[in-house]
Amino acid sequence: MKHLINREEEIMAFFWKKGSMFVKDLIELFADPNPHYNTIAPIVSGLEKQGFLGHEQFGNTYRYFAV
Repeated sequence: MKHLINREEEIMAFFWKKGSMFVKDLIELFADPNPHYNTIAPIVSGLEKQGFLGHEQFGNTYRYFAV
């Protein structure tokens, strides 16, 4: 069974509560100071590789959703 680290679990809670969103939308949900895009994007990508998230492509960007 796969286990999530604290930050991954926090990110998944946002997806479970809010539904599909872009990384920039996800960043806005964090308390100030918001984490940088380059901090959150690799975690979201890792969650997708682990099978927790999927994505839809919109031009050059992805909208992620919980699987």
